[in-house]
Amino acid sequence: MRALAALSRFVGNTFALWVLLFAVLAFLQPQWFIALKVAIVPLLGLVMFGMGLTLKLDDFAALARQPWRVMLGVVAHFVIMPGMAWLLCQLFQLPPEIAVGVILVGCCPSGTASNVMVWLSRGDLALAVAIAAVTTLLAPLLTPALVWLLASAWLPVSFMDMFWSILQLVMLPIVLGVLAQRLLGTKVQAAVQVLPLVSVISIVMIVCAVVAASQAKIAESGLLIMAVVVLHNSFGYLLGYLTGRLCKLPLGQRKSLALEVGMQNSGLGAALAAAHFSPLAAVPSALFSVWHNISGALLSTWFRRMGEPQTMASRTESA
Repeated sequence: MRALAALSRFVGNTFALWVLLFAVLAFLQPQWFIALKVAIVPLLGLVMFGMGLTLKLDDFAALARQPWRVMLGVVAHFVIMPGMAWLLCQLFQLPPEIAVGVILVGCCPSGTASNVMVWLSRGDLALAVAIAAVTTLLAPLLTPALVWLLASAWLPVSFMDMFWSILQLVMLPIVLGVLAQRLLGTKVQAAVQVLPLVSVISIVMIVCAVVAASQAKIAESGLLIMAVVVLHNSFGYLLGYLTGRLCKLPLGQRKSLALEVGMQNSGLGAALAAAHFSPLAAVPSALFSVWHNISGALLSTWFRRMGEPQTMASRTESA
């Protein structure tokens, strides 16, 4: 079991490498991965169930201690990323399916990978976990509402269909995970140790399925989509950090806001796009999954070198 836990940590720490490697492989050999299309939804459910296994009431302690800072991060996330997605779609005059895909990933909640990046950056991890948890819990209402508001000009969007999908894809697995943790207690600890491995394999398989299903379209317009994804993610980091600075948050919390705003639950975006629109609409989410893990790792490394003694001390006390 120790060996498996060690492997899980290694794979979790090298997440970006595996996503990139298998995305390229799926592009070059799509026939190897095309059958995975039917597994996208169950795989995302598995990831969300794992998130439920790790959620504790203590994760929401930051919400009680500093509610306005958590809500600042939540509002920034659901304003900056959807708004920037819409702006980029207008600026680049994207085709309808791609535009809907970009907006969809922009309207998703914060991804679990952002918590890892915040920890690596020496940011305020308690604040980051609270922001990620609250955005995820609000996603069944806010994600379909924002997609309907911003993307209906390109393609028809059904609020209720997407609402029920997110309840099934996100809320139900998380609730089951939380219940399993409460009922089984220490018996689930072994499973928690291998969750990074399970999550990485699941996300990699989702990305492979999306890339394989849209290989021809990616070859045709992949550079344009990638440019939009890089800009979207980069502006998320920048505007998230500037929001924290404008509100005079300490450095550790500015790091948390930057990473929580800029990184998305791209697996959810891919699953929703594939279920409600088309494989092409899922491509921005797949490319976002590849890119934000690379950019997040680079940004967290740079953030780690930024020092602010008072912030470091206060973060230690609040952890």
